[in-house]
Amino acid sequence: MKRVFGIKKDKEPPPSIEDASDRINKRGETVEEKIKRLDTELARYKEQIKKTRPGPAQEAVKARAMRVLKQKRMYEGQRDMLYNQTFNLDQVAFAAEGIKDAQQTMSALKSANKDLKGMMKTVKIQDIDNMQDEMMDLMDVSNEIQESLGRSYSVPDDIDEEDLMGELDALEADMGMETESDGVPAYLQPDKESDLESELNLPSAPTGHAAVPAGRLNAKAEDELGLPAVPHSSIRG
Repeated sequence: MKRVFGIKKDKEPPPSIEDASDRINKRGETVEEKIKRLDTELARYKEQIKKTRPGPAQEAVKARAMRVLKQKRMYEGQRDMLYNQTFNLDQVAFAAEGIKDAQQTMSALKSANKDLKGMMKTVKIQDIDNMQDEMMDLMDVSNEIQESLGRSYSVPDDIDEEDLMGELDALEADMGMETESDGVPAYLQPDKESDLESELNLPSAPTGHAAVPAGRLNAKAEDELGLPAVPHSSIRG
């Protein structure tokens, strides 16, 4: 049977978008090289046309230049067509990549949704509300405990706040009366001494040393030992 019908060959997988794009790009590069070569040839023919005189020779050069120009236009059309094909393949590849990204995103979202559903089963809103209420009650009890511990033992509970405020107002009024125009209280200002000397009309105290007679000066003089010094006139006599 194999000899009659032969062996079935495996089909080759269809080319991918990347393979087709690479092949078209290679063809485009080949066409681009041909166009450059034709441009060089056209430039050479232009120089020959400028140098030759009008006549059969110049017409022949023009005919060759026209043939090269037609080939260039043909290759340029092929190049544009290949560029359009490459653009279309790039668009298709971009769309395919976008669909692949969307598929991966959907898979990730499905997995995350499944995990969230499993976690939400273990968390209940009612339990959270009850826990918050218990925390608020505990905080109130803690504040009451702190206030009770911070209470002062020496302050009686039967103090009238109105009496305290009246006493405070009276103290402020007394301090305001003692305050002078410069804003300094009287108890902080220096004391003023009474001018008793002006009232009694007493003479002022003498200043400096009073004059002493010569005899008294010698009599009051003392030697090095603290004894009365002997006058020099008595020693000479």
